[in-house]
Parts: sequence; C-alpha cells; structure tokens
Amino acid sequence: MKRTRIEDIAKEAKVSKATVDRVIHKRGFVREETVRKVAEAAHKLAYYASGLIDRQLTAPLARVRFGFLLIKERQEFYQSFSKELTRAVADRQDFRGEVTIRYSPSQSPADFAAIMRELATHTDAIACTVVNHSIVNEAARSLRQNGVPVFALLNDFGHGARQTYIGLDNHKAGRLAAWMIAMASRQPGKVAIFLGSNRWQGHELKEAGFRSYLSQLRTDLDILEPVINLETRKLTHETSVALLERHPDLRGIYVAGGGMEGAIAALREMRAPGEVALIVNELTSVSRAALSDGYATMVIGTPLAQLCRDTVELMAQNVLQGRVQMPDAHFLEPQLFLPPSI
Repeated sequence: MKRTRIEDIAKEAKVSKATVDRVIHKRGFVREETVRKVAEAAHKLAYYASGLIDRQLTAPLARVRFGFLLIKERQEFYQSFSKELTRAVADRQDFRGEVTIRYSPSQSPADFAAIMRELATHTDAIACTVVNHSIVNEAARSLRQNGVPVFALLNDFGHGARQTYIGLDNHKAGRLAAWMIAMASRQPGKVAIFLGSNRWQGHELKEAGFRSYLSQLRTDLDILEPVINLETRKLTHETSVALLERHPDLRGIYVAGGGMEGAIAALREMRAPGEVALIVNELTSVSRAALSDGYATMVIGTPLAQLCRDTVELMAQNVLQGRVQMPDAHFLEPQLFLPPSI
C-alpha cells in the first residue's frame, strides 16, 4: 500500500505543504480550523501520525493578551472601533484572547508614551493610534526591544520602531478626496483643507496626495493654506465660518482628520446643499445625515471590521510565532459613501 505523504494530505485538505508541515511538527501558529482540516485529511488517508495532529486539537489554547491605545473615547467612531476590536478577539477560537483598551486623555506625545508603557506591563502586543513624535517612537522602540511589539493603527509613526502599520493608504485617500472635489466643483474658486496637527503623519500624507492630484485635475481651483483644527468641532466650525465669509468662491472643503461636525454645521448655516463640496472621514450618524441632506459630497471610510480582524491576526502571529516576517504596511481598501448609497 502506498504510504501517505505530506503532499497527499495538503491536496486533500486544500492547504499548502508548508501548512501541513507546520501542523505535524508544531512549527509556529496555525488556525484551529486549518488544523482540523489537516486532521480530517490525515485520518481519511490513514496517515500514520494522525494521532499527533489530534492531540493539537485537544491541547490547551495559548493565551494572547492584546493591548489597544485609542483616542477620543466619547466619539462615535472610536466607540465603534473599540467594540470591533473586542469582537475580533472574542471571535478567535484558536487562542484565548484577553483585551485591554486604553484611551489617551490628550494628544500629548508624553501621554501616549506613558500609556504604551503601562499597557506593556500586562500585554503581549500593543496596537495604537498615536502621533508621530520622537517621544512616542522611542517608547515603541524600547517596548519592541523588550519583547512587546507595537503596531500602528490608522496613523503611521516610528519607522523602525513600530512593527507594522495597519490602515488606509492615506496618500491614496487624499487623492480620492481631490478627485471628488474636482468632479463636484463646476466653477473655479478656492478649496480649503483641515489637518489635525503636523504630528499626525496620516494627515500630512492625505494633504500631499490631495494637493498633487487636484493640481493635476483642476488648475482653476486654488488650494488655500492648510488649517490646523486640532481635530475639534468647535475650532473647525469657527474657521469654516470665517473661510465661507472671506471666500464667497469657496468650492470645496476637505477635512483630512477629525472635526467634520464643525464644517458640516457651518455649511448648513451659510450655504445651500451641494454649493460647497465637502469630503470627510468615517461614516457616523453625523456624516450619514450630511450625505442624506446634501451637505457632504463623499465620506471616505475605514472598513473597521476588517481592520480589527487583520490587526488581531497580525498581532497573534507575532506573539505566537515569534520572529515571523511581518509586512511594513498592511493597507486596506477604503469604503466610499455617496448620497445615493445612504
């Protein structure tokens, strides 16, 4: 009788030979579902070492402690983000996951760094939305050297210090915003862009993509100097009102970070629906209402469920497999919401 080979099991289980090898020899991390497929294939083909595979299914699950650092605890988007992260860990059946979520009380680099260090005392890996600053980068570098990898979420920071950036390609997001304003604005005029601060690298990348692409598409649209809004709705509202008063020919506004509520409110007070093209981030109850009544032209969204699943997967791989090769960046495709889709 022909002896069953790894190649035979891989073909029957519809997985790679390398995966079967990892399952048989316990080399690194393999999902429980995949181990089960390999076990079933091994039994079906009467593989002599199928009992070894069965033992992996009855072995106690490894514990993985996840730490997450977010901002803006009261904002709808980050509340949804927190729920999706918790759900992504709870849905995993191949390890016993524990979740700790912290919110920074400010956007101070010192506050971010302090929370990162506190999280590292009782977690195996950390993923965070933080600013790009030397204090934060040094904290990430120190934690990584001490065996706690740090992943960047939504906004990149600390190349060489953090493990992997996970989120949208922010340069591409800026180009998408430019394209929509170019298509929606029928007359020449001015365009405004709001940035959270110069410490948010993602905002700078969005601005770079926005400026370069809009200047190619529409030479008759003049992009004003960026406005720093500190991601607050109050400052965004006050500045938007001032811009609308100063520039009757304002044709578009791109809010590259937070604070979109202020821009939406200003447009409702001073312009008719659709008179100024407005591009904002993330679909919330506020941006959904603005799309519905014509004050928002497009919302560029992050696929939160996928972001959280992929983040948990990469963090678990790093913890359970050790020095596994990780991508420098893991980009997700943005979700584009237009008025007809609401």
